[in-house]
Amino acid sequence: MFSVDLGPAAQNGQVTTMRAFTAVVRGQVQGVGFRFTTRRLAAELGLVGWVRNRSDGAVEVWAQGPGDSLARLSAFLDDGPFGATVVSVETAATDPDPTLSRFEIRP
Repeated sequence: MFSVDLGPAAQNGQVTTMRAFTAVVRGQVQGVGFRFTTRRLAAELGLVGWVRNRSDGAVEVWAQGPGDSLARLSAFLDDGPFGATVVSVETAATDPDPTLSRFEIRP
């Protein structure tokens, strides 16, 4: 699913392929702590990017990092935090953004 290859990157002394994806999460996903929980998990996984609420009621995520960490974040997005009801998740590989240095909540 995450096939954007940024080339090798050193992480903990190992070579890791960096990847990036965008996701649009639909359902009851606003007002349930979705952005805050996503930011916390992404930071724990060592990912960079952002999460934001959309005006159509969805949550949008842009994440970059090692494929295994992205897979764990993607699995979280399928269910969301307690209180969320995820109806669908549209995920697509995207080009990396080397200017990002942390995972943040955007307006």
